[in-house]
Amino acid sequence: MPKGTKKTLNCRGRLVALDTPVVMGILNVTPDSFYAGSRVMDPAHTTDLVLERAGQMLAEGATFLDLGGYSTRPGAADISPAEEADRLLPAIEAIRQHYPDALLSIDTFRASVARQAIAAGAHLINDVSGGTLDPTMFDTVAALRVPYVLMHMRGTPQTMQSRATYTNVATEVIDELATQLVRLRTLGVADILLDPGFGFAKTPAHNFELLNNLDAFRLFDEPLLVGLSRKTTIWKTLGITAEEALNGTTVLNTVALQKGASILRVHDVREAAEAIKLTQQLTFF
Repeated sequence: MPKGTKKTLNCRGRLVALDTPVVMGILNVTPDSFYAGSRVMDPAHTTDLVLERAGQMLAEGATFLDLGGYSTRPGAADISPAEEADRLLPAIEAIRQHYPDALLSIDTFRASVARQAIAAGAHLINDVSGGTLDPTMFDTVAALRVPYVLMHMRGTPQTMQSRATYTNVATEVIDELATQLVRLRTLGVADILLDPGFGFAKTPAHNFELLNNLDAFRLFDEPLLVGLSRKTTIWKTLGITAEEALNGTTVLNTVALQKGASILRVHDVREAAEAIKLTQQLTFF
C-alpha cells in the first residue's frame, strides 16, 4: 500500500487493518449476474446456498463478503428497490446468525436498500454508481457512519457501455471520483474506498489503460478497491469464457497489487488470497 494511504476502516466499531491487502468475496443473490458461478439464487434453497458459499469464502480467507441483489452486468434487467431488498435481507440475516464475525458489504446504489441492509447488520456500502444514481445516497452514508466504496461509472447498468468515451480514461476517472470525494468529505464521511470501476462504462482497451495507470490513484489518501474478477476484458481478450477466466483474473489481480490495490473484489477467494501472500514477499515501492 502506498505511503500516506489510510490503513484502517471502522466497520461499526471494528477496526479493519488494510496495511496488508485483503480479499472481498462476491456473493450474488441474483438470477442473472454475468458469472453463473457467483449466483446463489434458488427459490427453494437460497439460504442454504448463501451459507455454503459464505462459509467457503470465509474459510478461504475473505475479509469481506460483498452481497448483491441487483445485477449490474451490461444490459441487466432493472428491478425495484423492494425486490432488491427482498433478495438481500434474508441473506444478511442468515449470514449474521451463522457467521456473526463476518464483515458484510452491500452492493447497492440505492439509499433505501443501503439503510435496510445496515439495519439488518451489514457493515459497508459498495455503490457502483458512486452516488450518481441516487441523490440521497451520500447523505444516507454520512448518517449511517459506515465505510463507503465510491466507484466510477457513467450512466446506468443498462446504458453505461454507450458512455464509454474518453480522451484520457485514467485522468477523467480520477477527476470524476475526486469531485464525488469532495462531496463525501464535506458531509463528514470518514471511511472511503475508491474503485476505478473496471468494466463499467469502459471498453477492454480502457480497462487495460486504466490498470496500466493505476499508480496514479496514489495521489488520493483513500484505499483502492479493484474488481477485475472474470470480467469481459479478460475472457474476450483471451478468446475464452468467464468460466475459464480464473488464471487471467489472477494475472491482472497481481498487477493491481503491484500498483497499490488494498482490496481485491473476487469470485475466487483462495486464489486471490494466495496472490496477496506471494506478492507480500516482494518489494514494489
